Amino acid sequence: MAPVIPAAGTLPWRRREGRLEIALVHRPKYDDWSWAKGKLDPGEPLCVAAARETFEETGLQVSLGIPLPRATYTVLDGEGGPATKEVHYWAAQVVGGSGVLEHEIDEVRWVDARTAHELLDYGRDREQLLAVVRADREDGLQTWPLVLLRHAKSRPRSRWKGDDRKRPLDAVGREQADDVARILGAYGIKRVVTSSSVRCVQTVEPYAARLATRIKATDSLSEEGFAADPGPAVDHLHKLLERAMPVVVCSHGPVLPTLLEVLGGRVREDSDCAASAREQLASAGASPMRKGEALVAHLTDSGDAARVIAVERIDT
Repeated sequence: MAPVIPAAGTLPWRRREGRLEIALVHRPKYDDWSWAKGKLDPGEPLCVAAARETFEETGLQVSLGIPLPRATYTVLDGEGGPATKEVHYWAAQVVGGSGVLEHEIDEVRWVDARTAHELLDYGRDREQLLAVVRADREDGLQTWPLVLLRHAKSRPRSRWKGDDRKRPLDAVGREQADDVARILGAYGIKRVVTSSSVRCVQTVEPYAARLATRIKATDSLSEEGFAADPGPAVDHLHKLLERAMPVVVCSHGPVLPTLLEVLGGRVREDSDCAASAREQLASAGASPMRKGEALVAHLTDSGDAARVIAVERIDT
C-alpha cells in the first residue's frame, strides 16, 4: 500500500462590492495556479498546518472557517516511489499579515469564482472552489467558531488529596495546553470561557496569554457547579450563542454532553454537512471526549437563529 502524505491548505475568500473573490497562488516552479497548501510539520495538527502554510506562502494570516472537501492524488515520495497525498482544506478569511510573498509563490491573485475555475490547473482543485461557491449561495460561508474543549490531562484523582477543584495538569497536560493554544489560534478564537477548576483554567492559559485576553472562569461549568444545577451552564452557552463571537468553552467530561445536546438541536438541516454534524455531536456526547480534545462547531447567525453548519473534532 502506498504511504499517505498528509497536507493542509486554505481557500481565503472575501467580498468586494458584493462579489465573492477567492485567492489563488502561482508556483513558478510548476507554472501552475492552485491553493495555498503544504505538508505538516512533525506532530502538527492539520488545522494549524493549514493556517501556517497559508501565511508562509502568501504572507497572509487567516482564520479558518468551514472545512472543505479533501483532495487526494498520487505523488512521488522521497525515494521516488508512489505515495498518496491527502490535502485537507478550509475556507478562510484574512485577519492580518503583510501579504509579502514567501517560499515557492511568486503571485497571489484575488479573482471571482468563474475566473478561479478557469485559472486552476488541476481538476481536483475545483471541488473545493465549488464547495465555497455553494456555501456562499446558501448563506453558509460566513461563520463563527464555538469550540467545546475538554480539559487536558491532569493529576489523577487517586493521587490528589486536596480540593478536587484545585487539581492541576500534569506534564502531558501542559504539553496539550500548548497544542490547544495553536489550534485555537488557527480558528481565530477571541473569547476564553472556562470552568473555574484549576485543570480547566490551566488548559486555556497559554492561549489567553498569547491573545493577551482575560479568562472568564465560572463555577457553572465546573463538575461541582453543574452537579448542583445544570441550568446555569446551559444558560451560559445560550448567552455565547447570542453574542456570536469566536469562543472556546473549556469544561469537564460530565458537563460537555449537555452542551453538545444543545448544539445538536441547532444543526441547520439544509446544510451539506448536516448529517455529519449531527453524528459528530451525538458521538461526542455519547462517549466522553478525550482529555485535551476540541470540538469545533461552525455557526451562522446568533441567538435563537444561530445554527451549526459543520463540526470538527481535533485531538491534541
